[in-house]
Amino acid sequence: MVTKLRDAENETKDHGGLEVLSLDEGADFRQAKTAAGSRPLFASVKVVYFDLDDTLCAYWDAAKKGLRLAFEDHPEHGQSVETMTGHWAEAFREFAPTIKDTHWYAKYLESGETTRVELMRRVLERADVFDESLAERLSHTYYVERHAALELFPEALGVLEALSKKYKLGLITNGPADIQQQEIETLHLRRFFDYVLIEGEIGKGKPHPSVMRLAEELCGCKGDEILFVGNSFAHDVVPAREAGWHQAWVRRPSDVAPTSSRSAPDPLPEGATAPDLTITDLRELLPALGL
Repeated sequence: MVTKLRDAENETKDHGGLEVLSLDEGADFRQAKTAAGSRPLFASVKVVYFDLDDTLCAYWDAAKKGLRLAFEDHPEHGQSVETMTGHWAEAFREFAPTIKDTHWYAKYLESGETTRVELMRRVLERADVFDESLAERLSHTYYVERHAALELFPEALGVLEALSKKYKLGLITNGPADIQQQEIETLHLRRFFDYVLIEGEIGKGKPHPSVMRLAEELCGCKGDEILFVGNSFAHDVVPAREAGWHQAWVRRPSDVAPTSSRSAPDPLPEGATAPDLTITDLRELLPALGL
């Protein structure tokens, strides 16, 4: 299922208690126009699509907190939190890349619970603990605490407010249907988006080209009329470029997965072409769009 959401006449301005950072607060991004002069970099754009996790909200920060609390709250595993987090990273690197090619994928699309429990079961195996009930308890605590810690980046609401006055906006996010829908509701984002494409609902995720084609069909635009904003080079920048869209690559210091051996976001892959725009703050989009 794909949803077309925003009704301008009925939009609520409730931010769910979240503080909206002023677009003028923190830095002046007016210099981000093209070197050629006053023409904005993305002057041809009519629709702006966003990724969700670690583009609009700090998912990996929330995940790290959720993992820590889960392993602290259930010490029956008998290991340190650091050791268990290391086991989780190893199990994730082994399990996650194979999901789409196995029977797990159909379950994953519908709900994050089944594969989350299976991942914790594999984590416990690495600690020589074989306890299905403990795997379920760890999974549940991780899920609850991760979601409770999830927050929008400070400037996200202000930027979405500004863009929604001029552009059609869309969201393209990978992940299980239930988890992604819950994030959208909790973060009070639904009112901004005319189009929402969730991997768990459409049966495919980025970077599959069919996802980008569906996004084009929904908005009635294509090529340089569309800008995609995302944090993943492989899942956001590359498919957008291959579809002929403009690309803005969001690179934040917090975008470091628990599985990463790095202390900073992944760099541009060797030999890869840089995206149209690389930013560390969503407000940098505004001058590039002529706002």
